[in-house]
This record gives sequence, structure tokens and C-alpha cells, in this order.
Amino acid sequence: MAGKGTPATAVLTKQKVPHTLHAYDHDPRAESYGLEAVEALGLDRARVFKTLVAEVDGRLVVGVVPVTGQLDLKGLAAAAGGKKAKMADPAAAQRATGYVLGGISPLGHRSRLPVVIDASAPTFETVFCSAGRRGLEMELAPGDLVRLASAVVAPIAA
Repeated sequence: MAGKGTPATAVLTKQKVPHTLHAYDHDPRAESYGLEAVEALGLDRARVFKTLVAEVDGRLVVGVVPVTGQLDLKGLAAAAGGKKAKMADPAAAQRATGYVLGGISPLGHRSRLPVVIDASAPTFETVFCSAGRRGLEMELAPGDLVRLASAVVAPIAA
């Protein structure tokens, strides 16, 4: 792999989880990081997930949904045991995760955050999500992603 690893790739390596890293040249003009990965790597868009940070009743929660959809904030709040959710302030999301926007991974956060993964993920043999920087995707079994992120699986995609 070109470049240095990330906290997410360190988790995968330390836990000896089978995975494949897929690097591509990130275009700073790309409007959607997830769709850019789909196009650059020639992937099935249903298997590529984006990592979004929301605030549920005042605490940060990570939602992982297909790049083709949106995060259902009501569904995320319910899955996280809360009442009200809104998208997190980008600066707060970057501080809590230790990643830049467009490179936020479901794994290896600076602060321990609850993670909710959309219910569509386990329907695939492998899924793709950010490995911790723009232009780097990790492919792994959804069960491993759920386990490593200590995630809840729920229908959170709109």
C-alpha cells in the first residue's frame, strides 16, 4: 500500500481481519467521496458505504449507510436509543474521529463513538468503506466490520 497506514488499517492489522485495501487518486473537486470511490474503483455502488457523524440527543453517533442513499436521522436516533438526531458539526466530527471529512472510517476513532451500520450491509459477502483517508477504501466482511466497530445493525438508510 502506498503511503502510511491509518488508525482504521491499524485496527484491521492488529485484529488480523482479512481485508483488502483499494487506493485511488482522489480528485479534490469530487462532490461525493463515496461515489468517487465507486467510479474510480469500478465498484457496485450498493456495496460501498459512507461514514457519517450525527448528534443524537447531544452525543456523537456514527452512521454507516450506502453511498447511494441518505442517513435516516430518525432511524439512527432510534437505533442509538435516542429521540432526536441531527448531522454533527463537521469540526466536531473531525475532532472526535481523528479523520478528515471524506475520509472518516467506521474504525479507529480518536474517541470511542457508538456506530450503527445499515441493515443492508450484512446482505453482501464484502463491503467497502473508507479506510481513514480520502482515496483509500477498505473491503471486508460486514460481520467483521460490525464486530470491530462494536456496531448495532439497523435500517438507517433513507
